[in-house]
Amino acid sequence: MILAAEKKSRWARYRVYTRLSGPGWLQGAITLGGGSLAGSLYLGIIGGYELMWLQPLMMIFGIVMLSAIAYVTLSTGVRPFDALNRHVSPVLGWGWAIATLMANMVWAMPQFSLGTAALRQNLGILSFPGGEYLCALLLIGIGAYGVWLYDSSSKGYKVFDVALKVMVGVIVISFFLVVIVLTTSGKGLPWGSIFAGFIPNPGLVFEPASSLAGFVTQSSNPDFWHSEIVSAQRDRMVAAAATAVGINMTFLLPYSLMKRRWDKNFRGLARFDLSTGLFVPFLLATSCVVIAASTQFHANPEHGLIEVHRSGAVEVPARLQAAYEANLTKMLAHSGQEATPALMGALPEADRLLAATLIQRDAFALANSLQNLAGAGFAQIVFGIGVVGMAVSTIIILMLINGFVICELAGKPTTGKLYRGGCLLAALTGAIGALFLWSGKAQFYLAVPTSRFGMVFLPIAYIAFFFLMNNKKLLGNDLPRGASRTGWNLLMIVAVLLSLSGAAISILNDKTLIPGTDIAVRNVGLIVLGLLFVWGLVLHFKRKAQGAGGAKAEG
Repeated sequence: MILAAEKKSRWARYRVYTRLSGPGWLQGAITLGGGSLAGSLYLGIIGGYELMWLQPLMMIFGIVMLSAIAYVTLSTGVRPFDALNRHVSPVLGWGWAIATLMANMVWAMPQFSLGTAALRQNLGILSFPGGEYLCALLLIGIGAYGVWLYDSSSKGYKVFDVALKVMVGVIVISFFLVVIVLTTSGKGLPWGSIFAGFIPNPGLVFEPASSLAGFVTQSSNPDFWHSEIVSAQRDRMVAAAATAVGINMTFLLPYSLMKRRWDKNFRGLARFDLSTGLFVPFLLATSCVVIAASTQFHANPEHGLIEVHRSGAVEVPARLQAAYEANLTKMLAHSGQEATPALMGALPEADRLLAATLIQRDAFALANSLQNLAGAGFAQIVFGIGVVGMAVSTIIILMLINGFVICELAGKPTTGKLYRGGCLLAALTGAIGALFLWSGKAQFYLAVPTSRFGMVFLPIAYIAFFFLMNNKKLLGNDLPRGASRTGWNLLMIVAVLLSLSGAAISILNDKTLIPGTDIAVRNVGLIVLGLLFVWGLVLHFKRKAQGAGGAKAEG
């Protein structure tokens, strides 16, 4: 079909591509999960419209790397895990697979937390005590059914593809409706500022968003607020960047292509599929959430929160008040003052507004904030459907990836009992982790530290496939040449540098300690990365020595 269409016209080829698309939509389904929703929400809260550019830019360079992965896989037909071990380094091969497995296990937990929260809070399903256990079983059941369809037969595979595209479509439409409501009600939306927000501004890594800079200057402790806001911006930027393309997506793509038995004739389809099934839905959904969060929360605290310590103040939710007071207490301690309700109430408005801005919100709070615009029922249902769709689609894809990884590590075909068992393992760890490790009101925010974890491992995949894309022994006559090779390498180098920068910020910005100790988590991470680097060097020189010895013996 592809070869016949290529002899006709570009539009004929695109019609065939649209009909045959699939792996790109798998990528879209996993990236439109709890991490992307959390990342978009927190970008909007902390940076307003000024950070609209971040997620699309990271996705563009992510697609560059995914396209390179697809090119290598479809040109050679060699399993990437084996190709990395034989042609680059076992450290990168095994590091890539193990990091993907770890990311799956960690990422599944917030998806179950997110899905449970949306079912119970937004949609009011199974909201009675103990209902969270039934929610977990329901999500496991839906995920297991999706895996069964994917692995059952060609007919089941087609049903799976259609269902996945519908889920992604529902996610995008749900959040698109929110923006339509915001546009047609009240003051509308400042579309000039929104479109200007798509112009990249890397300076936000070092400076607060301009919409908050004035409040920082007017505050009683500008140095403290500058540091706090910049640190929060970096965290949110890393989280959003990591959820654009995660390391598990780099594993999913080549094995989903091989499972379909695509070859080098499908390279154009793979690029088209990533553009339509991954980039377009991601751009629409995440942009809509950033717009909604910016409009409702950025420099716009909960009604009555910044007046909470003054006479005649409006009552506010206890959780928000506690978080607000914690931010003010931290600021006052930095200034050498003891926090009291009277002192908090007497602080300049800029201090109180900044303390309220740094409070964590979730999708439930965003849905609540839209009730005056769209009505309580509409807001909760639209958000509930979108959020549940995100959680379910991501759970299914994480299960599929886990099956691929388990089979690859065992050297077995990606089908049958071992594959399905590997898929189910991700669901079980996700459900158990969500129920017993992560719970409570802050469960939505769990996607942010998880994103940091994923960001640290992403450069492993990017560096690995950069080397494969330049390996003449592996690609042979399919190795890009001339201007094409230069273009590929320039784009891939930028993608690698961006991933390394994100990983560095993620590690250096992490201030958490191992529970019960004074040991910083980032120090442990740096030691592990150092050991991996040394191990890689040892294996490289050992392999080089063996190669030289073999050549000498042959001579």
